[in-house]
Amino acid sequence: MSNLNVLVIDDEQNLVRSIKFSLNNKDLELSAAFTGQEGIAAFEQLNPDLVLLDLGLPDISGLDVLSQLRQISPGTPVIMISAHGDTRTAVKAVKEGAVDYITKPFDVDELELLMIRTAEQRRVTKELEFLRSKDDINNQIIGHSAQTNLLKNMITQVANSAARTILIQGPSGTGKSMVAKSIHNQRYSNAPFIEVNCAALPEHLIEAELFGAEKGAYTGATSSRDGLVALANGGTLFLDEIGEMPLNIQAKLLTFLEQRTFRPVGAGKERKSDAVIMAATNQNLALQISEGRFRQDLFYRLNVVPVEIPALQDRIADLPLLVAHFAKLMAQNEGCQPVSITPEAMFALQHYTWPGNIRELKNLLERMTILYPGQYITCDVLPKEIAAKTLPVTALECSYDEQVESKEKELILQALNASQGKKGLAAEKLGISRHALKRRMQRLDLDL
Repeated sequence: MSNLNVLVIDDEQNLVRSIKFSLNNKDLELSAAFTGQEGIAAFEQLNPDLVLLDLGLPDISGLDVLSQLRQISPGTPVIMISAHGDTRTAVKAVKEGAVDYITKPFDVDELELLMIRTAEQRRVTKELEFLRSKDDINNQIIGHSAQTNLLKNMITQVANSAARTILIQGPSGTGKSMVAKSIHNQRYSNAPFIEVNCAALPEHLIEAELFGAEKGAYTGATSSRDGLVALANGGTLFLDEIGEMPLNIQAKLLTFLEQRTFRPVGAGKERKSDAVIMAATNQNLALQISEGRFRQDLFYRLNVVPVEIPALQDRIADLPLLVAHFAKLMAQNEGCQPVSITPEAMFALQHYTWPGNIRELKNLLERMTILYPGQYITCDVLPKEIAAKTLPVTALECSYDEQVESKEKELILQALNASQGKKGLAAEKLGISRHALKRRMQRLDLDL
């Protein structure tokens, strides 16, 4: 555990000294305040990891201090210290946001254990918050083109429906997993999302992986195990590359989709699961059906609610926003300033066909950020196949007005991306009025 900064707010100075003296844990650093007002001031100055707060303070009540601390920093844990017989007020404090309470006189070892446990819970919570925020950043549907808006609307419609089977199709690298997560996150606030790549599973283990297995069902099955269908109960099982699933497993999946029951390998009884099944593929399933490699009945069962994702080339109007988004994301990952794209390089990016779609663009921005952190990206440093799509004349040969117009477009798109398409907020970031922004977008033919 890293150093834990603890603020003790208690008017009994001897008690505070006793706590400081008795705690031998070098990872605990204690600061003290002896009135409520002093405690609030110290809290704002020190930003501690944990607070020990006495309910009976000489100037204001501990509950009032708790209320003010919660307003300043809602996430900082507060443990209340109550006098013997005052547990009712301590319980009230817990209801109003304290994480726990301890009654005087208390054992210092008990207090130390309580503080360490509370700090560990807070650390785990902060890590989860960070991972969720990072997942949100990585899974945004970026863009305001007609095709992207249709996709966003489709995601919302599907998420608000009662559909239990969803088929997501689109070229490789377009973000099928991202779309699946977006549907799931809009539908559920706290439910499992389990993703499996059917192409990555060994054929002889895929049935056990999906439906589970009993002990001794096959060589190496030393204990019973739940499959992904059971683990996803109440949430979503996302089957990526569904076209790679063996025919015999396709039959078992079809049975599950129709009856919502399954039988683990080696089991005598069937089990139930309420998992939503989302499947994705970049393959032509109609062709696979004609070649006998995919079951037609499974296709129709999966294709109840089809979601089509456009290729990047078909939503190229979104490219400046996507570039700004990935430049910011990669800069955060690398701890540097985002790269900027010159007008000539942006022209090349917009006229490239992007066979690898969003994945290829993201990888390019990651490479540019690593090699040229915070710098302007010119055609000279772009891959040859992209740089070949450059302007017929260089930016230096363009008129001054053309260069200004191109830069103005770039700044507006960056502001819109940072504001998630909200024009009022984007105008504020640019330092202009909403009406001025609207006029400039019309003049620059930015139909977002």
